[in-house]
Amino acid sequence: MEIIPIHKDHFPEIAEIYRQGLETGHATFETTVPTWEEWDKGKLKRSRLAAIIDHTVVGWAALSAVSDRCVYGGVAEVSIYISNNHQGKGIGKALMQKLIEESEGNGIWTLQSGMFPENEATVALHINAGFRIIGHREKVGKLGDTWRDTIIMERRSKTIGIN
Repeated sequence: MEIIPIHKDHFPEIAEIYRQGLETGHATFETTVPTWEEWDKGKLKRSRLAAIIDHTVVGWAALSAVSDRCVYGGVAEVSIYISNNHQGKGIGKALMQKLIEESEGNGIWTLQSGMFPENEATVALHINAGFRIIGHREKVGKLGDTWRDTIIMERRSKTIGIN
């Protein structure tokens, strides 16, 4: 496996992996796969990573800004998705490690992530990467007709933004 920067050519495979996440009902509040233009606009231009096996994207990770305010310039939200056929093989761990490394190299001091508590694999991935639960949001939004809770997790860098 190699982890490389995402290019527009990867988007059909990224979109398919995202679609698989949508189908679980435990990955996101979104209900449709974005276009490349929507996805590209919503993600930071740096720290966009694809996990590649045999010339195929099997997972991806990217960061989004949490605010336009300059004080939050070093805070980003994590998106990480692994294809159904490659879950449980350490791809998420490798992507997360590389994402943390790259984010710190780009001056990001806090990574945050929101997730459904039912998504136990994602919760465990984040905990194993040094994230901690900082809160629970009860019935924060509806997915279809169902109110859903989320967990908010964050990881504070020990090397960036410490002075």
